[in-house]
Amino acid sequence: MKLTLQSLNAEHGAIKHISTLIGASVTDIGDAGRHAWRCDNVTLDDAQEMQLSAACFSVGVDYALQPSNLKLGDFKLLAMDMDSTLITIECIDEIADMQGLKPQVTAITEAAMRGELEFNESLTRRVALLKGLDASALQRVYDERLQLSPGAEPMLAAIQQACIRTLLVSGGFTFFTDRMKDRLGLDYTHSNVLEIVDGKLTGKVVGGIVNADEKRNAVERVCAELDIAPSQAIVIGDGANDLNMMKIAGLAVAFRAKPVVRAQASVALNFVGLDGILSILA
Repeated sequence: MKLTLQSLNAEHGAIKHISTLIGASVTDIGDAGRHAWRCDNVTLDDAQEMQLSAACFSVGVDYALQPSNLKLGDFKLLAMDMDSTLITIECIDEIADMQGLKPQVTAITEAAMRGELEFNESLTRRVALLKGLDASALQRVYDERLQLSPGAEPMLAAIQQACIRTLLVSGGFTFFTDRMKDRLGLDYTHSNVLEIVDGKLTGKVVGGIVNADEKRNAVERVCAELDIAPSQAIVIGDGANDLNMMKIAGLAVAFRAKPVVRAQASVALNFVGLDGILSILA
């Protein structure tokens, strides 16, 4: 197995301590944009990996222990969640802020992302709170608050250069995923449709809800269209509703994720940007 370490600002002593834990030296593989180290032929039992995980987390280092021959070229699809993954915000929380309801909506959002509340119910309850809001609030959120997550653009540039297709699959809304598709040159998007009548949000979603099962279905549909296996997909997410699609992926990446997601992912990026995937698959 190959061990990849990454950090934004880890001190030399921290990396040396981690090297001591695994009983092997690490090689600097970073570039101008990333601090990264690699060690090949690493063998750790479960207890040792738990110790490594705790040590890395305590000093702000992300680690990935993956097969030595795993490369970016092994994959044909990148599937991403949107809110708090590709972008830094939860769009529905920011829309709710236009109504003065952000605390109420955020509380429901966080419970759902932790897996404490069924997603369909959580989305229905949150969207209902938006009833009567002028639809222009959506554009304001996009213009004033939506930002890409760190590392998103260099990650996508490398992914697209490698001819890997991209899917943005979200429990959020088409208003935002459509704009992300155009802005970033994504191949596919799939998300919820907010009902708007006479320029106002009705508090309802049109059609079926894109929940955990539908996210997985979307990944499977795109894989079938591309004539590839789900094991040839990288899936990135942060919340409990991403777990179903992450389970079928060849590489499941938890990005700034809830503990329940980090525990089940192949790799967790807690500190570095989305471009950390590139070091892991170099």
